[in-house]
Amino acid sequence: MKGESMKETPQQYVKRILGYVEGKDPLKIQKSTAKKLQKLIKPLSRKQLRRRPAPEKWSIAEILAHLADTEVVGSWRMRLIMGSDGTPILGFDQDVWAKTFAYADRDPKHSLKVFRVLRENNLSLLKSIPPKLWEYHGMHSERGKETIAHTVRMFAGHDLNHLQQIEKIAKSGHGKR
Repeated sequence: MKGESMKETPQQYVKRILGYVEGKDPLKIQKSTAKKLQKLIKPLSRKQLRRRPAPEKWSIAEILAHLADTEVVGSWRMRLIMGSDGTPILGFDQDVWAKTFAYADRDPKHSLKVFRVLRENNLSLLKSIPPKLWEYHGMHSERGKETIAHTVRMFAGHDLNHLQQIEKIAKSGHGKR
C-alpha cells in the first residue's frame, strides 16, 4: 500500500504507521476501531460522508471502503503467511483499487459493516493460533520481511491513521449538511 504522500518511500510509510502504535496494544486498537468508526459517522449526513476535504483526498465514505478492502487484504495475507512461512506477498495500489472498485459510490454504512465482520473474524483467528505462528513471515514486494506480529502492528497503525483522518474531515464538515 502506498502512504499518503506519493513521495513517501515504503520504509517511511512503515515508520509513520508504526509510530501511531508505539507503546500501545495493537490488538486492543484493532478491537475498538469499528466502534470508534461507528461513533464518528453516526451523526454525519450522507453529504458529509461523501464530501472530499480536497479534490485529491478521499471522503469518509472512500476511507471506509478502503478500510473494508484492506481488511480483505489482511485476511488473505495472514492466512497465506500462516500456511506458508516466507511466502511472497504483493503490495497493491490503493488509488487503483479506489477507482476500480468505485469507493466514492460505495455505501459507507455497508463498508463499515464489512470491515467490522472481517475484523472480528481476523481477531478471532489471531486469538486461536499458537505463538510460533506470530513469527511466521511473508516477503512483501515493496517492504520486505513482515511477520504476523509486524502485520498486526501495521494494521493497528493503519486504523489510527485513518481514524484521525475521519475525525479531521468530520470536524471540518460540521454545518455543511
